[in-house]
Amino acid sequence: MIRQMIKIEEGKCNGCGLCSQACHEGAIAIIDEKAKLIRDDYCDGLGNCLPVCPTGAISFEQREAVEFDKDAVEFDKDAVVENQMKEQPKQSQPGFSGCPGSRPMAFERKVDAQAETNPSFEMGSQLRQWPVQIKLVPVNAPYFENANLLIAADCSAFAYGDFHNEFMKNHIVLIGCPKLDEGDYSEKLGEIIKNNQIKSVKVVRMEVPCCGGIEHASIQALKNSGKMIPWQVITISTDGKILE
Repeated sequence: MIRQMIKIEEGKCNGCGLCSQACHEGAIAIIDEKAKLIRDDYCDGLGNCLPVCPTGAISFEQREAVEFDKDAVEFDKDAVVENQMKEQPKQSQPGFSGCPGSRPMAFERKVDAQAETNPSFEMGSQLRQWPVQIKLVPVNAPYFENANLLIAADCSAFAYGDFHNEFMKNHIVLIGCPKLDEGDYSEKLGEIIKNNQIKSVKVVRMEVPCCGGIEHASIQALKNSGKMIPWQVITISTDGKILE
């Protein structure tokens, strides 16, 4: 029968194991440091593995495959566990395979009434997700849907004192340094904007010339996405002031 199945591009796979962890049916295993679809009848075709892949190696395809066998999955729980663990990299912590720094997480942030009425109230962290590095964040992470996106030079949070309250609040945050990181951010940022419903984009950079790379990459990503999304660029001086 022809049905929707996942497709794993081996050349893009980094062997992190996130997809195997996300597949509750045990259809994916890490073999020779690459993700493999090892049981067609265990793949339900819903793609829980897609949003956790940090490299975009997983997509859908329509092809000939045996029917999803829910009964077999439920009956053979021991086999499911075995498939998930087969040749996986050594787990760095329970329930997660791969580098702890790239484990996708989302956080709930409740509005503190004192912060709304008292300007001098010390607000806590406004970070809503992890990871934050552009190079590490998964392209299809669920928290990108309907998100206000903040793309920031990593130095800006240190230079501007009220960065969490003024810029990070109610935003999904991506940070980077074009001078230290290899490659261009525009392709990765373009995929994020194109593949998710992003509501707005705010770029915060430093006044130094090398920071122009993150601004250029963000604008290029918006152009490449083909979407009309509200955006703005804010520049911070090296002594911590917003430049007009």
